[in-house]
Amino acid sequence: MKFSSEQKIYYVLRIASAMCFIGHGSFGIIGKAIWANYFALFGVSHDLSFQLMPYVGTIDIFFGVVLLIYPIRAIVVWLVIWGAVTAFLRPLSGEPFPEFIERAGNFGAPLAMLLLCGRTTLSNLFHLAKPAGQLNENTLNVLSRCLRIAAFLLLAGHGWLNLVEKSSLLKQYTELGFANPANISLMVGLVEITGALSILIRPLRPVVFFFFIWKMGSELLYPHYELFEFVERGGSYGVLLALWFVMDMMPAFGKNYLTTFTRKLLVNPSNH
Repeated sequence: MKFSSEQKIYYVLRIASAMCFIGHGSFGIIGKAIWANYFALFGVSHDLSFQLMPYVGTIDIFFGVVLLIYPIRAIVVWLVIWGAVTAFLRPLSGEPFPEFIERAGNFGAPLAMLLLCGRTTLSNLFHLAKPAGQLNENTLNVLSRCLRIAAFLLLAGHGWLNLVEKSSLLKQYTELGFANPANISLMVGLVEITGALSILIRPLRPVVFFFFIWKMGSELLYPHYELFEFVERGGSYGVLLALWFVMDMMPAFGKNYLTTFTRKLLVNPSNH
């Protein structure tokens, strides 16, 4: 069975969004200790937060499974909101701000899926979220911009965490056998931030694909609950892979890669 470019992008974003829900929900079932800090922002006690975590986790996993089986548009909308809110709870609870932007895939992937599926209204909120048809030039540009911004944020955020020498990242590099993990953290941070800027300003398909593989590989190195961490970051891989597919369609609208000034210069150089 051959999939169209629109279908490839759609399924990548749909699976990625479901992974965010399921991975996040798994930590609720387990009872991730740091979640108590987020519950505390709403006045929930430490002990009560651990009682509530499995319920939150179960709801997340349920929505993730529904998204895989029958993607109701309302669930995708909820993931955009839920993904942004849960990510923002991190800096609100005292963690570094890049912890928020590093999770841009959690809300960027479902947002891109909504853009791909056409306009969301109250009348279609509980309808199936599916591609609105062949992408036109305007939709493709909006989708590309959304994915590029999300990719920039998630890579820049992770690079930033490397530059500030996040303890869990230093632990990863130490366990990998590096004698000076701080130097590795600096180099990785610079590579990721440079890649983030290149994708935002002028993306190249090989660069996007490189960071797709890079992101998948690096997320497997978490010291605890590697599988759940990997699954929860599904939005990060989905954003990069979807952008890679979108860029394959961009040559049909090659002029969109040029600035307005350059287009005018090429069309009528005598005026300049």
